[in-house]
Amino acid sequence: MREQLARQRGGADTVFDDAGRRVGGARLTAVVTLRPGEAGRHYRLPTDADYAAVRAAQARLAGMLDEWEHGGKQGVCPVPDEPISLNEIRRISLPIYGMRTWGDCFTARQKLALVGLGKLVAKQQDDIRNLCGLAISRLSEMACSVCTWEPVAECPRHVFGRQAIQMAWDFSEGVLTSTSSGSLKVSVGNIAAGINSIGAVTESFSLEAADATAHPLPDHAAGIWFTDPPYYDAVPYAHLSDFFFVWLKRASPDQMTSFGSLANPHDLTPKDKEIVVDRPHRLSTSTKTAATYESGMAEAFAEGHRVLRPDGIGSVVFAHKTTEGWEALLSAMISGGWTITGSWPVATEMGSRLNARDTASLATSIHLICRPRPADAPVGDWADVLRELPPRVDEWMERLQRERIRGADLVFACIGPALEIFSRYPRVETAEGREVGLAEYLEKVWEVVGRTALRTVLGEGEARARNGLAGALEEDARLTALFLWTLQSTGADDAPDAGGDAGGYASNDASNDASGESAETDAAPRGRAGGYTLIFDVVRRFAQPLGIRLPDWEGRIVETNKGVVRLLPVTAREQQIFGEDGIGAAAAVLERDPSGGAQPLPFPKPDLTGTAPAPRPGAGRRGASVVREDADVRTPDATTLDRVHAAMLLQASGRSQALRARLKAEQDRGPDFLRLANALSALYPAGGEEKRLLDAMLLAVPR
Repeated sequence: MREQLARQRGGADTVFDDAGRRVGGARLTAVVTLRPGEAGRHYRLPTDADYAAVRAAQARLAGMLDEWEHGGKQGVCPVPDEPISLNEIRRISLPIYGMRTWGDCFTARQKLALVGLGKLVAKQQDDIRNLCGLAISRLSEMACSVCTWEPVAECPRHVFGRQAIQMAWDFSEGVLTSTSSGSLKVSVGNIAAGINSIGAVTESFSLEAADATAHPLPDHAAGIWFTDPPYYDAVPYAHLSDFFFVWLKRASPDQMTSFGSLANPHDLTPKDKEIVVDRPHRLSTSTKTAATYESGMAEAFAEGHRVLRPDGIGSVVFAHKTTEGWEALLSAMISGGWTITGSWPVATEMGSRLNARDTASLATSIHLICRPRPADAPVGDWADVLRELPPRVDEWMERLQRERIRGADLVFACIGPALEIFSRYPRVETAEGREVGLAEYLEKVWEVVGRTALRTVLGEGEARARNGLAGALEEDARLTALFLWTLQSTGADDAPDAGGDAGGYASNDASNDASGESAETDAAPRGRAGGYTLIFDVVRRFAQPLGIRLPDWEGRIVETNKGVVRLLPVTAREQQIFGEDGIGAAAAVLERDPSGGAQPLPFPKPDLTGTAPAPRPGAGRRGASVVREDADVRTPDATTLDRVHAAMLLQASGRSQALRARLKAEQDRGPDFLRLANALSALYPAGGEEKRLLDAMLLAVPR
C-alpha cells in the first residue's frame, strides 16, 4: 500500500487517462450539498462533471507551475515544495506514505485555491496582508488531504485535533468560496473573532521575540516570570509549524524573514535551538536527547531566575504523561535555582478533543508555582525530608480530591508540594554525606502517592501491606486498583466514561513504532481485544515502590506492548479462571452442590483423580486455569481479584444459581471479596462493560 501511495505522492489527487476517465488515485465517494430553505445536509453520488472539475484544476495548476519554471523559477515555488522532515515521523507520518513535500498534502484544487488567494493577499497593504495571510494559513488546515469528515456535525474536521499530522485514509474537501465550514469566509471570521477577543485590552505593552536562554531584560527586572515551556518529547512544535509557515511565507514574505533568510526557497522554521526531545528512530538525524533537553531547560530557568526580583514569583506550566518528562523538567528547575512551592491543576483541555475520546488523557495543565531559592540556603537532611513527605502528600491529595481532581492529574498535581520539601535546599544529603538525587526522591514520592491512593480506595488495611501484615489484599488487586485509579478523569463525580473497554492513557510514542508503522492515536494498541491502557512508565513507577513485580502478572492481569500496559478485560480471563472446560463446567459443579461453595476458593472440589500443581501468580500461561476442577481448592493461587472476576463472569453467563452459591460462600469466607468488589465498582469507568457486570453482580449479593 505504501509503495502504491508513494508512486502517487500520497494519493491525494485523482489519476486520469487521456480520455479523462479516473484510473487511480483519490476516489470521490459522495458530494455533500445544501438546499435553500432546507435544514441539514444532502448527499449524492459523484458524476462525470465532478471529476471533470478536478481534472480542469489539475491542468490549470500544471500551467501555473510551467509558467514559474519557464520564468527562471523566480522566488519560491507557488506550491510549497519544502520537504517534510523525517525526524518527527512518529508525529508527522505523511512521508512514509509518499507525501515528501508540504505541497503533497493538498489536492490540485486546494493548491490552486490557496495559491490564488495567496497572490491576492500579497498585493494588499501591510496590515491587511498580515491578517489575510493568517486567514489563509488557518484555511490550509481545513483545505488539505488529511482533513477528515466529522460525521456528527457533518463538516470538515480540522487537522490539528491532536499535536500531530497523521495519514487520513479518507478526507473531505470543502468549498473555499462558500459560506460553510472549510471556506475562506469562515476562516476570516475566526481570525476576526480572535482580534475582537483582545479588543478590551487597554494597557500598553510591548512584545519581543527572544531566546529563552538569553533574555533582553536586565537583572531583577520582573516581578512575575511565567513560562509554558516545551513538553519534553510530546509536541514537535517547529516541525508542526512548518505546515502553516509554508503558506505564510508566500502570502506575507516580508513578515517571515525573522525566521530565517528566504534566499533559500526551502527555508523552514528554525529548529536547531528548540529545546525538545526528538525520539531516535532509524530515519532520524536529530541529536536532541533527554540530556540536551534538561541542560537547555536548566539554562532557560537560570535566565528566568536572573531577571526575576528576589521577592518575585514564577509559574511554570507543564503537562506530560510520563514521569521521565517530569523528572527532566523538575531537575532543570532545581538546577536553575528555583524552589517549587506549589502546583495547581488548571483544566485547560476540552473533553471533546480527539485524544480524549475513549481515553483517560490528562485534562489539566499543572501550574508549578516557584520562588528563587536564596543563595544561602542550607544543605538538607535526607531523614528530615522523608519525614515531611507523607503528611504533605496526604494533605494535598485530600484537598485535590475535594476539588474533584482525579487520577493522573492528581498524581502530577502532588509533585509541587512534594518538591517544595526537596527543592528548598541546593542539595540533600544522607547522614553519611551521600548526595540524594532528584530521581531517588521522586521514587519516594510515587511510593507515598501510591500508598495513599490504595488506602483511599481499598481501606486502611492497605497501609499494613508494607510490612506484610494481615488486612492487605494481594498484589493483583492492588495493581488493578492503582491502574483504574490513575485512569480516573478530573472533574468527574465518578470514574470517567471511557466508552467501554476502549479507554487508554497511552502516549503517541507508545502506539507508534520507529517507522510510523502503527496507528496514530492515544488509544489502546490496535488489534487487541479491549482493555484499559496506561504508559508502562506510569505503571512501573507505582508498582515498583510497592513491591509489585509487573512481570509476575504479565499475561494474567496485564499485557505489555510497545511501552503500553493493557489491563486485561475480565472477559479475556475466562480460560485462566475456569480452565479449558470453561465456565459452564464450573457453574454446573456449583449448581449440583451449592453447599460446596464454603470451600476457600471459588469452586467446590470434585472427585480428585490426580491433582495437578496450581499455577503460581504471574505464570502467564494461556489456557492454564487459576481454579481448576482437578485442583485442590485449598491452593492459595486464586486471589481475591480472581474470585471477584469469577463472580463477574458467572453474572455475564447468566448462571444465577451458581452465582448466588458463590456469593454466599464469599460472605462466609470474610470481608475481602466485597471490600474489593465495591472498591472496583467505584473505580471502573462508568458505562463500561466491567462496571455493568460488577454492579449487577453486587446486586445479587444476599442481604
